[in-house]
Amino acid sequence: MKDYNLNIAGYNIRIESASSELDLLPSERFKRNIVPYNFPDINIKVHKASLPLPDDAEQVFHAPLVEEINGAQVKKSDDFWSVYKYRSELFIKTIFPYSDPDKSSVLRFSLTSRDWDLYLKFNGNSTDPLDYPIDSLILYYLTVMNGDIMVHASAASYAGHGYLFSGVSGKGKTTMAQLWEKAGANIIHDDRVIIRKLAGEFRMYNTPVYRDDVPSGCQITKIFLIEHGSNNRLIPIRGATAVSLFLANCIQHNWNHEMVARLMGSVSIMCSVIPIFRLEFRPDRTIVDFILGYE
Repeated sequence: MKDYNLNIAGYNIRIESASSELDLLPSERFKRNIVPYNFPDINIKVHKASLPLPDDAEQVFHAPLVEEINGAQVKKSDDFWSVYKYRSELFIKTIFPYSDPDKSSVLRFSLTSRDWDLYLKFNGNSTDPLDYPIDSLILYYLTVMNGDIMVHASAASYAGHGYLFSGVSGKGKTTMAQLWEKAGANIIHDDRVIIRKLAGEFRMYNTPVYRDDVPSGCQITKIFLIEHGSNNRLIPIRGATAVSLFLANCIQHNWNHEMVARLMGSVSIMCSVIPIFRLEFRPDRTIVDFILGYE
């Protein structure tokens, strides 16, 4: 395959091979997001080549390879991915320890341009250009470009209502998704959600993480910041408290003041129009009934 278009969270992403010798092989988790060509939000040209960083490029963000083991964050390696800035351009340098240890990449882009370049170094003539983590990084910077939000959350659509359950690892996102799925809800996702304001309403969308993910989204009607508890309890929160607690769960690279301010503005507007609660919950069906019975 020389090119294809993806629709993820309403973003149209065009992937194109830069040469006739390079074949692009989208992974199984992206195949349900492939759509006919349309005017893209970004066009990513994929090169089989190395791209040296400019001599004066400044490293502005660095992420080591960290895994969760028995509930604890364990650093496996100092190397994973980094963001560099040179003039108006950004560069994301990555390795791919979960798919191909010999593969590496540099994404060159600008938040003011629709044309991005992805330089891949790997063995052979075919590859998935959106291996983790480059897929997540592209989606994150798309949210930055558009003033949208990427957040650690699970999300469920039930009887015309859209419930967002946000929390860091261990707070119960997957448990909540499972409980709502058993109750008959459509689960948007159980880990990572993109929120966009479209046509005057805030909508939440899934991102392709699992092989069986199907594109899904709905309007948000309530937001819950969750944690396990001995009893089910809702505490309405508003204003700066709601904004700060929600921001703590957002995916963000805090190296640029303008990016931080834009995200804070988007979250502030959302929290001013959508009811938001702290939620302590028991991990059983009673929490579903509790939320459905709350007015």
